[in-house]
Amino acid sequence: MTEPMRTRSQAAEDGEDIGANPSANPTFGDVVAARFDRRDLLRGLLGVGAIAAVVTPRALAAGAAQAADGAPAPLFPFTELKAGTDERHHVAPGHDAEVLIRWGDPVLPGAPAFDPQNQSAEAQAKQFGYNNDFVGYFPMPGAADPAAHGLLVVNHEYTNEELMFPGLGRQDTKGVAFKGMNQALVDIEMAAHGGSVIEVRRVDGKWAVVPDSPYARRITAMTPMTISGPAAGSERMRTQADPAGRTVLGMINNCAGGTTPWGTWLTCEENINYYFSGKLPEDAPEAKNYKRLGLPANAYAWGRFHERFDVTKEPNEANRFGWVVEIDPFDPTSTPVKRTAMGRFKHEGAAGIVAKGGRYVVYQGDDQRFDYVYKFVTEAAVAADPKANRDILDRGTLHVARFDADGRGTWLPLVHGTGPLTPENGFASQADVLIETRLAADLLGATKMDRPEDVEANPKTGKVYVMLTNNVSRKADQADAANPRGDNRFGHIVEFTPDGGDHAARGFGWEILVRCGDPSIAAVGATFSSATTRDGWFGMPDNCSVDAQGRLWVATDGNSASKTGRADGVWAMETEGAGRGTSKHFFRVPNGAELCGPYFTPDDTTFFVAIQHPGEADEEDPNAAPATFEAPATRWPDFRDGVPPRPAVVAITKQGGGRVGT
Repeated sequence: MTEPMRTRSQAAEDGEDIGANPSANPTFGDVVAARFDRRDLLRGLLGVGAIAAVVTPRALAAGAAQAADGAPAPLFPFTELKAGTDERHHVAPGHDAEVLIRWGDPVLPGAPAFDPQNQSAEAQAKQFGYNNDFVGYFPMPGAADPAAHGLLVVNHEYTNEELMFPGLGRQDTKGVAFKGMNQALVDIEMAAHGGSVIEVRRVDGKWAVVPDSPYARRITAMTPMTISGPAAGSERMRTQADPAGRTVLGMINNCAGGTTPWGTWLTCEENINYYFSGKLPEDAPEAKNYKRLGLPANAYAWGRFHERFDVTKEPNEANRFGWVVEIDPFDPTSTPVKRTAMGRFKHEGAAGIVAKGGRYVVYQGDDQRFDYVYKFVTEAAVAADPKANRDILDRGTLHVARFDADGRGTWLPLVHGTGPLTPENGFASQADVLIETRLAADLLGATKMDRPEDVEANPKTGKVYVMLTNNVSRKADQADAANPRGDNRFGHIVEFTPDGGDHAARGFGWEILVRCGDPSIAAVGATFSSATTRDGWFGMPDNCSVDAQGRLWVATDGNSASKTGRADGVWAMETEGAGRGTSKHFFRVPNGAELCGPYFTPDDTTFFVAIQHPGEADEEDPNAAPATFEAPATRWPDFRDGVPPRPAVVAITKQGGGRVGT
């Protein structure tokens, strides 16, 4: 049988399948199974439906309850979009979805027009970057309508050289080994990473980028940044170029993120291991630390032309990546700051909420199978004066989650000198704990999760939602109530509630909101409400957004024509009352793409979404031809010969005005 062609994003997924967590900590599936009678579950005395019922009884009962007389009206009355796949994007009837900005469009004044045949690092550093992920919106101070004029901040996660550059094809495979790459192309890639700040305005119902804005900014893999917090200045952060260990060039693989009440952008470095090459000796000081993060992955050619990305030549450089970066979008001259107090791992996001007493809590997922969920709690309360919060994220406590079998959970503090986090176990300081966050969390006994990605708090209900994308590494003999199939390809969503409604509390209760996949196939064991239609179910939850009304919207990564018969996109998910567990399809992306960065304006009248890596081949189809610049799976959004597919941000509005999704 022909093996499926691996796309660039699928190659990244393959890397996440490698077991980087060697600890004996229980998996989340083990914890859930312990809540019920494992013998009954495994010897088949309960059918698949019964297994699902013990996990999410409210979700399965919701459909019948919703049909009862007097049931409340659904939160999402829009007409559902049909599931499917094709070359274009689609939105639910009654809505418009317009491309706002694309890879290569001008950002900075003087940026040249996009010319895919004649790219340069200089041009790219002034243009919108590649593979846009997190999107955040900041209302413009003093604007007549704060929901119609503001700044948009966008992460640029990674690059697809086979789709970006003519005549090149995939370069990261063993047979090619980057033979077609040169420094000019690498420098373009580095300029396409990072993030963008753009000023946007809605006029006569249409959004547009404000040209030559004084706020416009491009941040790249070469932008100078400050390192702050407990790890700043550590010997392990020092390099030949930075003997003080307090400055670094650039941010890379920025995935999801967050916005703060004091008006800053939190952007998260995720799969930083891809960019480093070489091989450290097994007895090297950082060998154990790097192995736990999958470093080096040798997935890019950067180390050939920039020695700091070669671990044999600059063994500490990788410690300077994998952090949350804070940026002031309203000051284009400000220096981005890597906040080390928040830990170093593969950050998917950094969504926050103000706790009782005023301290700020930032929830974070570590995006790898069998890794952990974290939260950071500031030491100080959020001040009314934004300037007073300038360094609030440098002091506080990072915690990792343990989910217990009785439906309770505990946040375990990662504090030097506490429990096993001592010099005897390799932690000489708090800097060591934070540089090696994963190893510290291993020792504390955190619960291994099924690839935790976005984690978002709902300020209306006080509940928190964890997107668990999938875990194809789960073996058949690990089947349990939460994951009745050994190969958990579809993922699930965990809901937890902090004790006393205080997000700074150490304890919480938890349950599973929904287990994903096709509910019409009994063996899948999906637990959507019975009111969910054949178009409404989804797999592989990734990012999410909670709108001003407290409604949950879920974005996916991993659906495809051959895998699920549907493209990735956005689904609206009811979480409360009779409709709990009901999902409706709202938006879908073009061939080969995933949906990222869902974010609403304050009044819910615009929904921004990011579409990344359009044009990749169907990763699960063994007959799919490799996607290249010359032969992509789609030429979205331009659909012009010679123009490659272009990652882009899309603005969704309701026709005639009003809140999106109503």
